[in-house]
Amino acid sequence: MMRTLLLSLMALALFGCGEKVQSQANARDAGDAAPWTGAKNDPYVVKGWTAGNKTEWETQMRTRAQTQNEYVKTN
Repeated sequence: MMRTLLLSLMALALFGCGEKVQSQANARDAGDAAPWTGAKNDPYVVKGWTAGNKTEWETQMRTRAQTQNEYVKTN
């Protein structure tokens, strides 16, 4: 019984050492771009929006958030 418990604890400790590091440095290496730089798939982009325009992107995000706001819908 004690031997099984000891082996189980050793296995759990070993699995814990296999976790990959998750940091901002790894995210930057992925080549992420700013969200307002735009998408290449035109059917999914809001009409009238130009890629790279940060102000229009922020306005669109605020508008989208308000249309999903349940409080605004009920009042």
